[in-house]
Amino acid sequence: MPTFTAPDGTELAYHLRGEGTPLVVLPGGPMRASGYLGDLGGLAAHRRLVLLDLRGTGGSAVPADPRTYRCDRLVRDVEALRVRLGLERMELLAHSAGGSLAMLYAARHPERIARLVLVTATPWALGMPATPEHRLAAARLRAGEPWFEETFPSYEEWLAGKTDFDPAFAPFFYGRWDEAAAAHDARADEEFNDDAADVYGSDGAYDPPAIRAALSRLTAPVLVLAGELDGGPCPELARSTAEVFPEGELTVQPGAGHYPWVDGPEWFADRVTAFLDRAPSAH
Repeated sequence: MPTFTAPDGTELAYHLRGEGTPLVVLPGGPMRASGYLGDLGGLAAHRRLVLLDLRGTGGSAVPADPRTYRCDRLVRDVEALRVRLGLERMELLAHSAGGSLAMLYAARHPERIARLVLVTATPWALGMPATPEHRLAAARLRAGEPWFEETFPSYEEWLAGKTDFDPAFAPFFYGRWDEAAAAHDARADEEFNDDAADVYGSDGAYDPPAIRAALSRLTAPVLVLAGELDGGPCPELARSTAEVFPEGELTVQPGAGHYPWVDGPEWFADRVTAFLDRAPSAH
């Protein structure tokens, strides 16, 4: 497992999978170790995945200053990884909460982005959180599932702030609840740094007007990939994200939830690869 040193001296780890052009990958969670990403549905057959363990997760060290878990401060770690890899410009993919980190990085270092892929990315950095209404509307699409009637009332109470999160809600985050999805979800407890997650989006992490202004000048192509059945973000919110970028495009993966490479690995890998391999536009 290769490592590098962040600007503040924290030792950070990353994982390499596959061969070919590097694709730097930022995990979500927030602050979940990158192991849950696997090979991104076979994407490692087309790219050399460089999966970063954010500080305090996976193989990366816990920083001396816990305030450095805040999303805007993690931008320096991403830039240090780019330098470590010797990339003038990089292809960058981010999942879920990692999408806000990727947007902050692109806003600060637009000249370093060759292409950007935002996978079911919650656009907190743009001041557009997924709402309970978004999540409930997506959940109701699952009304025909055998687990729905027992789980939905408590899920609704959680979204109303009346109860704590229950692991029984996991099926709402996958396009289909089967053995593969259950095995993927079972890893979550050991992969999260909950203390770091509490800091990630804390006060001062985002300045939405400034970030929107900076991203409106990003010339790199951007793919925003949403899951048809995901509530955070729902496809409509993902469309609003794509519209922020001059070269943004939206794609919605049929039958997918928040982890589209688990729900439809071949569809996911083919769509992302097609985007990354596309010839640059003439303008």
